[in-house]
Amino acid sequence: MESKQLGHVQLLIMQVLWHRDRATAREITDAINGTEPIAHSTVQTMLRVLEDKMAVAHEPQGRTFVFFPLVTESEFRQSATQDFVERIFGGSASGLVAHLLKSDSVSSGEIAAIRRLIEQQAADSSGRNKNRRNES
Repeated sequence: MESKQLGHVQLLIMQVLWHRDRATAREITDAINGTEPIAHSTVQTMLRVLEDKMAVAHEPQGRTFVFFPLVTESEFRQSATQDFVERIFGGSASGLVAHLLKSDSVSSGEIAAIRRLIEQQAADSSGRNKNRRNES
């Protein structure tokens, strides 16, 4: 996928495709209309934009097209997060975490979860470093 950024409607479309694997434009429109109103023509236009971004592709099936994602949700999250941290925090993950922790909206439960993730990552990194030294 060339662009790491997706607009709101593009992300909704991708979420439908990640959930279903394959869908027609009408099926995507119906799925999105279950949560918020959207015109079918808007979905069709955004599908063309997503094809230009190499995020989706389609296959003809009879007289209609069936769309499918070319990137996984995990790949998109990784790319979008990396782009965000790079653009907003100059590539500093600690800058992002510091900003989040200063926010009043981070609960003590989320802070504990972040702490556990950091500790697990540190333990994993430590184990990898020991294995590398033993291999040398």
